Amino acid sequence: MLGGISIWQLLIVLAIVILLFGTKKLRSLGGDLGSAIKNFKDSVQDGKDDIEKGEHDSIQHHDTHESSQKSDSKDKTSH
Repeated sequence: MLGGISIWQLLIVLAIVILLFGTKKLRSLGGDLGSAIKNFKDSVQDGKDDIEKGEHDSIQHHDTHESSQKSDSKDKTSH
């Protein structure tokens, strides 16, 4: 039992839903739901990749900026 609902009650509800909507509509609804979930997961992964790439780029930019400052200070002291 799931929270006071028996398997027979679930089967009756399922039978009524199938009678109301039909199997074709339920199948297309399931396919649409599946593709929506897949697109959502892909978007989340793309967002994570973009964040990781942004952090990597900012680290490289910071390192490049520091090395250019060091070379500038060396140039100034050599004059």
